[in-house]
Amino acid sequence: MKRIVIISLIALLPVLSACNTIKGVGRDIESVGEALDGK
Repeated sequence: MKRIVIISLIALLPVLSACNTIKGVGRDIESVGEALDGK
């Protein structure tokens, strides 16, 4: 499980760096959390 989280965070770095606002980052993190909960 730890490995999956680490890989996911590394994969998200480009997406998070593309966000210009704190609100955008929050939405991205929320969508990832929802995706993980769905599995």
